[in-house]
Amino acid sequence: MVSFQKNYCVLREEDILRHQVDDIERVSVVLSITEVEASILLRHYHWSVGKVHDEWFADEERVRNTVGILESPVVPPSVDTELTCGICFDSYPPEKIVSVSCGHPFCTTCWTGYITTTINDGPGCLMLRCPDPSCLAAVGHDMVDKLASDEDKEKYNRYFLRSYIEDNRKMKWCPAPGCDYAIDYVAGSGNYDVSCLCSFSFCWNCTEEAHRPVDCSTVSKWILKNSAESENMNWILANSKPCPRCKRPIEKNQGCMHMTCTPPCKYEFCWLCLGAWMDHGERTGGFYACNRYEVAKQEGQYDETERRREMAKNSLERYTHYYERWASNQTSRQKAMTDLQQLQTHNLEKLSDKQCTPESQLKFILEAWLQIIECRRVLKWTYAYGYYLPDHEHAKRVFFEYLQGEAESGLERLHQCVEKDLLQFLNAEGPSKDFNDFRTKLAGLTSVTKNYFENLVKALENGLADVDSHAACSSKSTSSKSTGCSSKTRGKGKGSSRTG
Repeated sequence: MVSFQKNYCVLREEDILRHQVDDIERVSVVLSITEVEASILLRHYHWSVGKVHDEWFADEERVRNTVGILESPVVPPSVDTELTCGICFDSYPPEKIVSVSCGHPFCTTCWTGYITTTINDGPGCLMLRCPDPSCLAAVGHDMVDKLASDEDKEKYNRYFLRSYIEDNRKMKWCPAPGCDYAIDYVAGSGNYDVSCLCSFSFCWNCTEEAHRPVDCSTVSKWILKNSAESENMNWILANSKPCPRCKRPIEKNQGCMHMTCTPPCKYEFCWLCLGAWMDHGERTGGFYACNRYEVAKQEGQYDETERRREMAKNSLERYTHYYERWASNQTSRQKAMTDLQQLQTHNLEKLSDKQCTPESQLKFILEAWLQIIECRRVLKWTYAYGYYLPDHEHAKRVFFEYLQGEAESGLERLHQCVEKDLLQFLNAEGPSKDFNDFRTKLAGLTSVTKNYFENLVKALENGLADVDSHAACSSKSTSSKSTGCSSKTRGKGKGSSRTG
């Protein structure tokens, strides 16, 4: 495919934690605040170190009031008398009373209950405030570490870690089911496709599976169409008629024109003219024709109905054409991925032994399979592109179908070579003298197919803007061939041309 400089990196859990700790330490040092306060600030500003610095130095007092970080924490009085908890209103010795920077006293039991409840409520616990309704002082993770149970601390830490990705505008979790990797993306390269370590590729912009060269808007429309009721309605309109009495859609799949609606309606009517069957018989054409319908059709009574049904049928057939090819390439891609896995786990070692070739020299086969998998993905989405390509842009459609056809033909040759030609060397009794020829052929097909698809991707991403130059080249080529043929004919003389 068209090469872009890699503009993202995949983050494991330990990478995320390291980034998180580094950002907290950096903010803590620059602003001369505690790491707990730095983490509160970063969560509020979506883990943007730059944003924290800008806001803090612009108006420190406003930032402190907004996030709940007091400049001068209230120091609890050192008294030996018991203090009253602000929640349960019981009296406790000072060592049983805890407060955050605001100094509002609460017993450890009430604090634990308050923290546990908010943690069980979800990620909102990361923005915890003092239990006093009139106080906005922030509660940091140091209080959670001190008072929460091990189970609650584990939940809180999980929310805390995930917030670094979910609140960060340039990071996202891989959307593959069960994957815990995240992607750190650098904008500006023009390529949204990213590949996770779990082997799943997706679009950073819309988080659907990778879909270059088709834009996110087209993908969204295509996915919606595949799951929408619109195609069901088209099928109903194209393949059924409403019962004249109850209006329930009825499909005629075989047999004569005598239709009987399902209970409780049970109305009997003619499929063609929709008239009551009791008025039909031999005089109207029998069971397999209807003279009344033919007469009414000639008088134009069914023109609009037939036109709508024909349009629905054509629309459905067109959609089915593109969808089946889209789905077929998806199936082929899945099979190619399975075949590649089979090759890596079993057949590569077997082939190495049979052909007396080190596995390191068999990478050309892996490269071929990887190229097939990527090409199947691209080819799949070109059918969604083709479906939405306007019919009136005839030149673009011709150019598109030419590029798609060239790429698809090259891919089929490559796929057949690596799938079928390889078998003779896997099943051989010993080293084959033709294996080097196979290597050259497969490497060549891989390179050629890659070029075909690079041209296809580039053309579609440019909106088929090169269609005029393509048409000019085609016209020039045709003209040259025609001139060449005329010259040869004239050179041979009259009657010298061969036929048959």
